[in-house]
Amino acid sequence: MPRIPGVSADQAIKALGKLGYRVIRQAKHVVLSNGVTRLSLPRHSPVNAFTMGAIAQDAGLTPDEFSALL
Repeated sequence: MPRIPGVSADQAIKALGKLGYRVIRQAKHVVLSNGVTRLSLPRHSPVNAFTMGAIAQDAGLTPDEFSALL
C-alpha cells in the first residue's frame, strides 16, 4: 500500500476538489463524492500516511499524481 505523509485534511479536500469531488457531509470524517465514487476522509492533521495513500488509491491516483495536486 502506498504512503503519502504530511497531508492535512484541508489540503486533501482541496486536492480532491480539483478532481471534481465535493463535500457531502462533515463530522469526525468528511465524506466526498464525485457522483460515482464516495471517499471518507478523517479530520486529522496530518492524516496517517497509510490512510492517505489508500484514499488516493480509491480515488484512482498514484502517490505522485496526488502530490502533484497539492
